Amino acid sequence: MTTNETQATGTMDMESFAALFEATSAASEVKEGEIVQGTVLRVSKETVVVDIGFKSEGVIPLSEFTGANGEVTVQAGDRVDVLVESREDENGLVLLSKEKADKMKVWDEISAACERDEIIEGTISARVKGGLSVTIRGGVKAFLPGSQVDLRPIRNLDKMIGQGFQFKVIKFNKKRGNIVLSRRVLLEKERDELKRDTLEKLSEGMVTKGVIKNITEYGAFVDLGGIDGLLHITDMSWGRVQHPSELFQVGDEVTVKVLKYNAETERVSLGLKQTMEDPWSHAEEAFPQGKKVQGKVVSITDYGAFIELEPGVEGLVHVSEMSWTRRVKHPKNLLNVGDDIECQVLEVDAKAKRISLSIKELEPDPWTLFVNEFNPGDKVEGKVRSITDYGIFIGIRDGVDGMVHKSDLSWTLRVVNPSDLYQKNDDVEAVILSINHDEKKVSLGIKQLFDDPWSHIPNDFPQGKPVEGKIINIFDGGLFISITPGIDGFVASHDYPADVTDGTRKLKRGETIRTEVAGLDIGDKRILLSMRGGSSSTRSESATSSASSSSGEPSAAPERMSGGSPSVAPKEARRGSTLGDLIKEKLGDLGDLPSKS
Repeated sequence: MTTNETQATGTMDMESFAALFEATSAASEVKEGEIVQGTVLRVSKETVVVDIGFKSEGVIPLSEFTGANGEVTVQAGDRVDVLVESREDENGLVLLSKEKADKMKVWDEISAACERDEIIEGTISARVKGGLSVTIRGGVKAFLPGSQVDLRPIRNLDKMIGQGFQFKVIKFNKKRGNIVLSRRVLLEKERDELKRDTLEKLSEGMVTKGVIKNITEYGAFVDLGGIDGLLHITDMSWGRVQHPSELFQVGDEVTVKVLKYNAETERVSLGLKQTMEDPWSHAEEAFPQGKKVQGKVVSITDYGAFIELEPGVEGLVHVSEMSWTRRVKHPKNLLNVGDDIECQVLEVDAKAKRISLSIKELEPDPWTLFVNEFNPGDKVEGKVRSITDYGIFIGIRDGVDGMVHKSDLSWTLRVVNPSDLYQKNDDVEAVILSINHDEKKVSLGIKQLFDDPWSHIPNDFPQGKPVEGKIINIFDGGLFISITPGIDGFVASHDYPADVTDGTRKLKRGETIRTEVAGLDIGDKRILLSMRGGSSSTRSESATSSASSSSGEPSAAPERMSGGSPSVAPKEARRGSTLGDLIKEKLGDLGDLPSKS
């Protein structure tokens, strides 16, 4: 061996020794729990063998190099950072971990970011007790308290799961693996910056854009950029708004006008309708008097109904303007909120923001139709609509009633209570006595259908004359019968026959019965009848009447007694008495007879 070869050999031995010494020294410096860099030697079905320069090779489970879809993400020759978990096991292999090394690197990065006060990005992954779980760098889990999620408490935190945000680390403990985040801190900082810019340019009268942040019963809060303004419900629309949620949802963008701004309290009042034209400015042109309009019932009160003609413009239909023919006690009996109706404009006052409307004006006025068709003296027919103490009301036409005063009901009965003769819905014929155009009233008469019969009644209805008639009405004191059209008679209850008095026979309204004339009351103009035909008293009175007639003395009519009722003569008449005296004495035992009541 030459000198040069010897020197070369000696040099190689020294280099190999130095490399071996360096490797041995490095290997001896490898400690458990440290992160080192190694080279992948081979990949097997279950493990990955890595050379970290230690005397023994290290192994890592293949699962730590498997992707989400099951693919292997490493191959021989790749350089990887691994954590030394154990220097040697019973097989002489070094136990390594790539996952733990990655996590330790992430924790180091997070720690460094905290020291530099940096912002960390993450995705909300789950709802946990007291807040949310957030996945940040390297899959590390951090906790976001509910109070730190937003500027205001959020009721439904579940809706934030899956969303990515920026966070600020407010608490960090590497040993315990505890990281607490805050999103609110960043939002407050952003809000303060926006608020400064907004306040610099904010002024009353300006129109600006904002976002609906919160909705209440009385209005909505609008975020103008770091500062909130109140949009009151009365300033949302020219029309009627029951609740702000009818118009807005949280997150809606709106254009509003600044109505008031207090720099000291930083309170802002906003208006939306003020950005639009007041619809009342053209109401007189849009809704002239007499125009037929369509609208919706938006409110009902005791005195009428409010109709929305267009957003912001409402008119009132007073209860008196709802129907010609119906007496509307309350508008709700005719209309409902939400009904679409047609009506006619009566009057417009744009300054006072009032429009008077009418429903009944869409139809002809029944009074006008009536006066064009009828005149005093004309006969009319109708049904009894109502009965009062002083008369009856008859429906002549829809919307037009006439009144018959009780003094105009009968020539031959003194009527005290009209209900003794008529019942509601009875069909009645009458004569128009007068028409009051100013008060729209019609005066009717029933007895005027016939001539006054009292000029011939004393001759036509002498004492004891048989009379047949139909029962008009029955009451406790007796009954009324219609003898002929226009002539009625009265039968006192004590002049009923025995079978009626003892209840064997029942009298009915409308029944035709046989009676005889018991007397006449000229003063009260009544024909008094009796159903006790053929009695001794009747025969005695007839004989007396005949005797009076044969003597050439005129028959006297029954006189009006106290209480307006004739009296009845006793069974044994006094000699020399006149016919009137006899009738008075005969009827005296009966007491006062009821007038029509």
